[in-house]
Amino acid sequence: MRLLVVNICVLLSLTAAMSAQTAEVEYYAIMMDAQKIGYVIQTRTVDNNIVTTTEDMKMTLGRGGTAVSIGTVETSIETVEGKGIGFESIQDLGLMKSKTTGRITPDGKVEVTITAGTAAQNSVIDYPNGAIMAEGMRLLQIAKGLKQGTTYNALVFSPSLMASVNAKVTVGPRATIDLFGRVVNLTQVDVSMTMPAGAVNTTSFVDDKFRALKTLIPVMGMNLEMLACDKEFALSPNSLVDFLDKMLVQSPVVLADIKSRKSATYTLSPVNNGKLTIPSADSQSVRTPGDGKVVVEVRPFAAQAGVEFPYKGNDPKLLEALKPTQYLQCDNEDVVKLAKDAVGDCKDAAQAAQRIESFVAGYITEKDLSVGYASAAEVAASRQGDCTEHAVLTAAMCRAVGIPAQVVFGVVYVDDFIGRKNVFGGHAWTQVNIGGKWVCIDATRAPNGYSPGHIILGTGNGEPADFFGMVNTLGYFKIEKTVLE
Repeated sequence: MRLLVVNICVLLSLTAAMSAQTAEVEYYAIMMDAQKIGYVIQTRTVDNNIVTTTEDMKMTLGRGGTAVSIGTVETSIETVEGKGIGFESIQDLGLMKSKTTGRITPDGKVEVTITAGTAAQNSVIDYPNGAIMAEGMRLLQIAKGLKQGTTYNALVFSPSLMASVNAKVTVGPRATIDLFGRVVNLTQVDVSMTMPAGAVNTTSFVDDKFRALKTLIPVMGMNLEMLACDKEFALSPNSLVDFLDKMLVQSPVVLADIKSRKSATYTLSPVNNGKLTIPSADSQSVRTPGDGKVVVEVRPFAAQAGVEFPYKGNDPKLLEALKPTQYLQCDNEDVVKLAKDAVGDCKDAAQAAQRIESFVAGYITEKDLSVGYASAAEVAASRQGDCTEHAVLTAAMCRAVGIPAQVVFGVVYVDDFIGRKNVFGGHAWTQVNIGGKWVCIDATRAPNGYSPGHIILGTGNGEPADFFGMVNTLGYFKIEKTVLE
């Protein structure tokens, strides 16, 4: 369930970037269920017409009784006019710190260096035309003002995501807000952030100096609060709120021997005012009968035999699924060696994928919940992790030998988990393209890990932005009916 960790980290960093700050330092407590689980420190400095804005976030999450401490530090460097110069993002998700630095060149490119441990990757990407960062957003908010009914759009670049986010800002009414006993009159500002995996809506309450003193952040059916406070309380010890139990979906029936079933058909009903968007896939069909319900049929199939690899076609999507990314470093020496060791002299893509699935299941020897989220190269070095670590290493190893692969996130059925019986929990696995079809494999549950007990909620390259579909789906549905074949 590390996907929850990633979503919270990125959402908090994005929300901080949307909050205009004029104070040099501002402290916030991150609250969940009326308990403090972390803090954010926002700092803005101006020196020689250069504005540096930093958001330092630390948080402790409970995962089945295990405390996971995570953190991000995101810095944007801009001119006093709000033009981007560079950025830095440091992520510490419980295994190995990674740092991404970027320098924006005059011709609209970004020279990027990603460092994890002693390994470094360099690349050049396009800076999104018209995108702004923290200071640019602050200036835009001041220019637009706080008159109720005002709306405007912004393209915000997020160093954590290494991508831009479309944001629609709507100024709402004045409201009386209680900040730990300090009652203040603030203006409501709603922000809808649109990303490829879906939209996320946050609500902030800002003062007349455009400081966001309270922000509500929806995360998978829950609300996190970011509240302005004094330094002492922000940095005080955190409470441990266990998220795993909150994210489980009860099965209406016992799914006996689910791995041996041909298919499973689930009727999903929205809860918590959710609007369900469930993707179709080669192993999963979706229909919408009405009333907000979604019917999902999961029908696994065997990969086509006799397909050779590496892939030599020209399908853009499949070629994309062969490239190295920040979390799927299929060009990393250790990942490449592991992939070659796992595949051996195999020439059949389906057999090779199965060998990698089984290899990863045995290679990761320390299977626990203490890691926030790790990349394939980090997992290759540590041999530690849970479902997401199995998924990213499997996908990277498949790419390393020329089999197109993606990371899949969704839910999976388990008989018993942290004291709950017959539930679906957040999960990650891998899909590979063989003979033009996407076939699911699951190293966490190998051998033959994928079954009708898996429901896909989204796919991608293992990047944090890929997981935002979870924000608006997991926690917003119940399983009303299940039919097994």
